[in-house]
Amino acid sequence: MDNLQKFTNSKEVIGFLVEQFPACFSNKGDAKPLKIGIFQDLAERLENEERVSKTLLRSSLRHYTNSWRYLHCIKNGAKRIDLDGNEVADIEDEHIEHAKKQLDESKAKVAEKRKEQKAAGAEVKNNFKKKEAPKFKPTSKVVKQDQTKVKKPPAERLEQQHIVAGTAVTVKIGKSPMPATITDVSKDGIQVQLDTGMVVKVQLENLRLARSKR
Repeated sequence: MDNLQKFTNSKEVIGFLVEQFPACFSNKGDAKPLKIGIFQDLAERLENEERVSKTLLRSSLRHYTNSWRYLHCIKNGAKRIDLDGNEVADIEDEHIEHAKKQLDESKAKVAEKRKEQKAAGAEVKNNFKKKEAPKFKPTSKVVKQDQTKVKKPPAERLEQQHIVAGTAVTVKIGKSPMPATITDVSKDGIQVQLDTGMVVKVQLENLRLARSKR
């Protein structure tokens, strides 16, 4: 007996009672109404059982008789039994009424708790939705770029006063005009030096006046 560990909770004690008194206690199916004063009978029967203290035995018995399964068995026509399963007394009406009231109150508390948990869960869900990242919207930079995209006016043709050495021009070579500077003017063409350093001779119609840089 010294090697046996003491019970520490009601679940362990009730399991022990089911094993020791199967005709009286059960943990499955329908419960049976217990004899009034059955705690004293248990204390006598378990006097030498060191694993169960009287304090834990009393609280375990209270836990057993407050369960929904037990409260359902307190009804008209049921008989109270002793530790050996013998019927010893009828259930009084006031006990039936008390058990019904206790059962209704217990179920109402559970229903209210579930309702609160459901409401709390819904609130958390709504708060999570509010914190979601906003949907993508075009940035103002993109709009600004589109608005500032103004079509540039065509480059000016060279007038007579522009056809002199030192005038900044653009030369149409290939598809894109290239910046250059007039270096010499002669009858057979105008000599320009490209920004790359190359010197070429072109005709007037291939030149445009370079735009001033702002």
